[in-house]
Amino acid sequence: MNIICISRGSESKGKGFAVKLAQKLGYEALCREDLVEAAIKEGITVGRLETAMLKPQLINETLLLEKEHYQAFATATICERALAGNILYHGRTGHLLLPGVTHVMKIRVVESQEAVIDAVMARMNVSWAKAKRYVEDVEEDVHRWVKTYYNADWNLLTHFNVVLNLDEMSVSNAATAMCSMAALPEFQSTPATRKVLADLLLASRVRIALARNERTSKSRFHVTADQGVVSVSYQPQDEKVADLVPGVVSTLEGVSELHCTMASSYILWIQERFEDCTETCDQVMGLARRYNAAVELVRYVPGQDAETIAQANAVDAGAPGRSRENGGIEDDVAEVTRSEEDVSLRRAYDRLVQGGVAGGSKVVSGPTGHLVDSLNARVSYFIVVVGELFMDKGHAARVRMTRELSGAISERLRAPVVGMDELKKTMMFGPRQAMQLVVTMLLSAVLFLATFVFQIPILEFLREEGMAHRAMAAAALAVLVSVFAYLYGTFAHNVLKLVKME
Repeated sequence: MNIICISRGSESKGKGFAVKLAQKLGYEALCREDLVEAAIKEGITVGRLETAMLKPQLINETLLLEKEHYQAFATATICERALAGNILYHGRTGHLLLPGVTHVMKIRVVESQEAVIDAVMARMNVSWAKAKRYVEDVEEDVHRWVKTYYNADWNLLTHFNVVLNLDEMSVSNAATAMCSMAALPEFQSTPATRKVLADLLLASRVRIALARNERTSKSRFHVTADQGVVSVSYQPQDEKVADLVPGVVSTLEGVSELHCTMASSYILWIQERFEDCTETCDQVMGLARRYNAAVELVRYVPGQDAETIAQANAVDAGAPGRSRENGGIEDDVAEVTRSEEDVSLRRAYDRLVQGGVAGGSKVVSGPTGHLVDSLNARVSYFIVVVGELFMDKGHAARVRMTRELSGAISERLRAPVVGMDELKKTMMFGPRQAMQLVVTMLLSAVLFLATFVFQIPILEFLREEGMAHRAMAAAALAVLVSVFAYLYGTFAHNVLKLVKME
């Protein structure tokens, strides 16, 4: 059950090296091309998915579902082969499909660009300039794929145990050298790693079954397994399909127990308008990633008619209900007329989708009671962020109405409700907080240093006799201690925010 993963370029000697090494070790060889072909037979449109991975602006929820299906299929394929015997997989970064499997031997095969260009010129019969441009484009595409798909750097060599440069080494000799390394105890399977493989395989099979089932295929699930106990979590907008999960999963071999629950970590972001909120959206996404949470967007429109909202919801509910027949990249369709605010909501939500933290979106109109009633009290929100609301009111009325609405939301959801400005001040680290950190650090250091440099005059000042002087000394001491406490407290608070310990 030993596993070797070789990361190679499509035009390098890496493929020949992988085949030779598998032959010498007697391992089963599996290449990325075989995996892609099998995925296509599974019904996964890998070409469309790869195009979207290379152009993140094309990613939507439908493509994220396709990505989850492909990732589960690839993981299941490798785990099945590994549990059946020793396997060598060669492609891009297959080891990233096996989190927690510590005995994987990870090899990166590299060559000089000149050698790769020569190989392309010979294979494609093109000029040096065209071959060079082709090689650079392919390398850039692979880099983007790995970054978007795994959030990893293709060129970060610490992902690998060994890097092989085949410019001045034959494929056969390189394979012979790696045979000795493959025999090291660090790369031998253990009962613990076999358990991890079995758990990954079962979780992947469950995710594939949910993707294959027509009624659950358009919903997002997070699946884990532990010795036959399977946990499936879903997002609030997929609550309607939760009852279908046991029927799909319970019949799978290896499932001894099933837990199906709604995801427990969510951020609710309520705002009247979402235009020009790119920076804010990035900050909320950072907060969501920090706490492994999904973000649900609600655009609250006071007084808008129900028919308009229904049309907006039909569009902005978006990807979960779209067809999969075209592989996840929608063809051009007649555009539904929408206001600029609805378009801005769609853009904000697409940004969350691309960031992998989307938890649904909707539009609510009418009195504040309609908004409060529309919120699902069964969802465990760990924080509710309230942005700008009641924009047509005066400042005083806007503050009062927002405060009243926040209180009603907090009472219904039993979750802390904070304004966007308060969130930035207390939980987010940005340029303003960086400036505060530097200034308070310097002032605290100056006060601390001055206390020691001038300690004799200070002590003499505190010891002087007289009631009036003692009162003045006590007042000066109270002010100095308070100022130092404020400066040092602000500095420490920003340091904790910087290291994400708020």
